[in-house]
Amino acid sequence: MPALKDVVWFSEVDKEDISLAGGKGANLGEMTKAGFPVPNGFIVTAKAYKDFIKQNDLQVKINHLLGTVDFNNQDSLSQVSSHIKKQIMQGELSRDLVLDIYNHYKKLGGFLREALVAVRSSATAEDLPNASFAGQQETFLNIKGEANLIHNIKEAWASLFEARAIFYRHENRFDHFKVAIAIPVQEMVQSEKSGVMFTVDPLTNDKKKIVIEAVYGLGEMIVQGKETPDRYEIDKEDISILEKKTAQQLKKLVKRGTVDKEISLSRKEGSKQKISDSEIKDLARLGKKLEHHYFFPQDVEWAIEKGKIYIVQTRPITTMKTGKTEKEKDSVLPLLLKGDGGSPGLASGPVRVLKKATDVGKILTGEVLVAEETNPDYVPAMKKAAAIVTDHGGRTSHAAIVSRELGIPAVVGTKDATKVLKDGQVVTVSGSKGEVYKGGSLSFANNIARQVYEDIKTATKVYVNLAEPEFAEKTISMKPDGVGLLRAEFMMAKIGVHPKKMIKDGRKKEFIEKLSDGIFTFCKTFNPSPVVYRTSDFKTNEYRNLIGGKEFEPVEPNPMLGYRGAFRYIHDASVFELELEAIKNVRNKKGFKNLNIMIPFVRNVNELEEVIKLISISGLHRSSSFKLWMMVEIPSNVVLLEDFIKVGIDGISIGTNDLTMLMLGTDRDNDEVASEYSETDPAVLWALEKIIKTASEHGITSSICGQAGSNPLILDKVIPWGITSVSVSPDAIQATRRTISEIERSIIMKKDVKN
Repeated sequence: MPALKDVVWFSEVDKEDISLAGGKGANLGEMTKAGFPVPNGFIVTAKAYKDFIKQNDLQVKINHLLGTVDFNNQDSLSQVSSHIKKQIMQGELSRDLVLDIYNHYKKLGGFLREALVAVRSSATAEDLPNASFAGQQETFLNIKGEANLIHNIKEAWASLFEARAIFYRHENRFDHFKVAIAIPVQEMVQSEKSGVMFTVDPLTNDKKKIVIEAVYGLGEMIVQGKETPDRYEIDKEDISILEKKTAQQLKKLVKRGTVDKEISLSRKEGSKQKISDSEIKDLARLGKKLEHHYFFPQDVEWAIEKGKIYIVQTRPITTMKTGKTEKEKDSVLPLLLKGDGGSPGLASGPVRVLKKATDVGKILTGEVLVAEETNPDYVPAMKKAAAIVTDHGGRTSHAAIVSRELGIPAVVGTKDATKVLKDGQVVTVSGSKGEVYKGGSLSFANNIARQVYEDIKTATKVYVNLAEPEFAEKTISMKPDGVGLLRAEFMMAKIGVHPKKMIKDGRKKEFIEKLSDGIFTFCKTFNPSPVVYRTSDFKTNEYRNLIGGKEFEPVEPNPMLGYRGAFRYIHDASVFELELEAIKNVRNKKGFKNLNIMIPFVRNVNELEEVIKLISISGLHRSSSFKLWMMVEIPSNVVLLEDFIKVGIDGISIGTNDLTMLMLGTDRDNDEVASEYSETDPAVLWALEKIIKTASEHGITSSICGQAGSNPLILDKVIPWGITSVSVSPDAIQATRRTISEIERSIIMKKDVKN
């Protein structure tokens, strides 16, 4: 029986075997059995994956790492993903499984040759009618040889924990270990032409049409949106061609040996119709048969080699919308760009141009995401966007498919959106018309950016962590209760020169003015809400990167535990005094009394006393309008908190990132020990409870400004203990406030029941 096997041929499974072969594998088997032209292959089943995880004791390690993820922080997601994938790659396959894979591979090649194969991923929860987000896991092409095959199977297993896949499962509430992965190993088709076919119009949901998109070469160009494809519309009833739109293709992806290479096309060749009329009709007939076979509209990947059509993959279309949609009015705004409609709808918002996937953390909720093209790494940013605009791609590109799943407008294939549109520029995007207009208004567009921020009231304050002055205006619309952590380091780094060099060069006044201007922007924007400025906590390796830094900073073996925080202020007060002058400028000269101060990394009580003396000497004194906070991030802060409070502070903010590392003696950035980092470790929870309850007993405020502040598991603990606020990244404000509201409501209900 297939369910008991580690490796099966396509012909041994069908669409009922998703739990064994995954959505992709089950469909390949189903099509093979039904006689569709599918390249031959076999599947390393989900059973084999589960056995591998169990035999290598990986579930506990992976769960532990997943417990440390801040899902609102792309860096956190990427870091945990990297640690998990490393653990999987270090695992060992059983001897029996290796032999089973080898035997199937030899038969696929006919024993006389080593087959060239594609190693694909097929998650057991993918390609279902209510879940897609194609491309979460990796595909490896042009794999040859037994050792390479085994390595790439492990790579495909590891890709189940790509950052984008972890994020998607979290968002859709899939258990990470109830989603397994099977690996189809399929003979490579050396595509001369390839593309995607939808058996309904993906933009209008017109069931009478089949839409085909085509490019020269391998299909990755079209799915990734790197080239804008030809588009052909076909009448489903009589297979007549209704419309042909030929695009200019600049490059094609072809196989050279065992690698893929981009080849430039001449203008004449690239502008030709990519597939013949007879090929268009043959594909449409196959699409019609596939839809009839599955009784559901299909999203089909196809390839043509030596005149023969192959179906590489099919899955149900998950972007079908039901119900009526409001018709868009004719625009009275100036037209900026025109492309293809990728996803219907109308929305306005400020532009955010993302040059690469690693920039996804820069986008704020309600902005219009503009990129050359998107891939699955962009999904966390796309979920925040009001609309999507790309330079390249068609209606079946990643940007278009995901936008339709998210229900936001998209315009694709504009050619030069990333050059024409600028960050902060307000535009209106018409997904149905494929047009982008200058400006926007609520009467013209459904301005998502102004609608997403719910007015939820909570007893626990929700502050925001900020560092860049240009984000202040955008963040205020998200309705935080103030700024709980204003980091000095970014503003100082933006000045660019080490402050001690500026002192040496006689530029003290210039430094103070530039820092004052940055702080002033936050205080003015958030007035009268509090702004808590954390004085500089550069580590020596970070300070050395500033101009002139090497002259003033030592080289330390462990900067995290080195010359930083309060200790630095005491032993060389010159830079700290510049910060205090900037604070006085904003408070006294510019009149913004909502500015408060927080001292980082205070190792002992004596250090706090000495720093308070420096603050007092500068002319700043604690009062009802000037609060002094202290960061709690060192175990000594926890143990001696009462003594720190007696020295004289108005509040504390828990830096959970450093505190967790120092409590557990582990570095979350070190691959070898990062698996031991956990903010939910009993020792860390004990420390949080002691800190919060001690602060409450002594009548001072308590906050969390580390990534744990947005973790529902942590919030469920700290709110009953009496935390007075949390401070989170801008994109986590609304989710955190909703979670806090639910917890507070639950506490009230429990009290009512007792009474």
